[in-house]
Amino acid sequence: MSTLDWMKQAVIYHIFIDRFAGFHSTKNWDSPIFLGGTVRGIIEKLPYLLDLGVTTLWISPFYNTSAYHGYHITDFYQVDPRFGTRDDIKELIRESHKNNLHIIADFVPNHCSKHHPFFKEAQQDKNSLYREWFYFTNWPDEYLCFLSIKDIPKLNLSNPPTQDHIINAAKYWLSLGFDGFRLDHVIGPSHEFWEHFTKEIKNQFPNTVLIGEAWMMGIKRHELRTLQVRHRYLKWLSGDSSDNLFKEYYGTLDGVLDFKVQELIKQVVMKNISEHTFRKQLHNHYAQFPEDFLLPTFLDNHDMDRFVFQCRNDKEKLKTAAEIQFSLPQPAIIYYGTETGMTQTTSQWSIPTNGDLQARQPMNWDTPDTDLYLFYKKIIQKKNKK
Repeated sequence: MSTLDWMKQAVIYHIFIDRFAGFHSTKNWDSPIFLGGTVRGIIEKLPYLLDLGVTTLWISPFYNTSAYHGYHITDFYQVDPRFGTRDDIKELIRESHKNNLHIIADFVPNHCSKHHPFFKEAQQDKNSLYREWFYFTNWPDEYLCFLSIKDIPKLNLSNPPTQDHIINAAKYWLSLGFDGFRLDHVIGPSHEFWEHFTKEIKNQFPNTVLIGEAWMMGIKRHELRTLQVRHRYLKWLSGDSSDNLFKEYYGTLDGVLDFKVQELIKQVVMKNISEHTFRKQLHNHYAQFPEDFLLPTFLDNHDMDRFVFQCRNDKEKLKTAAEIQFSLPQPAIIYYGTETGMTQTTSQWSIPTNGDLQARQPMNWDTPDTDLYLFYKKIIQKKNKK
């Protein structure tokens, strides 16, 4: 029996820490500020999550950060005090396990914040050892970053000290009891890095699950130089959610988030393709992967418009989509608030800056859609019995 069998039929609840629970006000939620969501807030909502029936939690980055979402990291080894403390993390893990919940964390190896002290030193001192930790193209102000976002310089993970720093950070958090990672932007680092990362992690923590985010949506041609996935140009030409891109990580990671199925479900619910075409394409998709490669399904996440908004707030379409999602032989992810009818008023793609805040609104604890919640509770129960 595989040590990761628990993951195959998992129902994963995706929590965006700053916007889930613990905040005292929802004022200015549409500005890129810390609202006040905390790890303690998640602990206090565990009874809600247990009642819903989920089996696994996935929490957004909680490391020291310069941004509310946590992806701009200033220290990979510390908990940001705005989210809580190391003891809070340990308690969340302990309480999750006590209640038979697994818990995975978002881990971000490709880049850090421009406010990270190592990057600041690398910019200020041309003789600093940290210059080799980054990709300066014209020191000190031109460097490779995450795509075109200058606020998050790309880490040089082929540099042994940088690689060790990141891998040891991953080991540190796993030593506290996390069951695995959702690995951010896996197309950024090289395949050699991922092979080394996985070997190091699995040697020490063999039961850890490693799920990658391999997605090329919206990437511009000039940004390809920031990626180190093999045959990046061909992968880019073949589309956002290409099976060829996913297959790159078989044998290295335990699986990747299934952007392909997300798109197929959306197309069938929106009547852009027939049920027959959907089933055929789904069969062809799954046939390309061995059974032990995990392809967690989802309808939406923090980087895209909420699914029910895309359906013009037709909750029956959301229910149809969720029924399809939960019928599939893969882990199912629920983005926080989908089960209570959270939506938005404007597409994030129509807002020039920080449009993604539309899909990151504070959890609607005071105005949940009870009917939808009970629907989700029912389909989760059904999946859990399989």
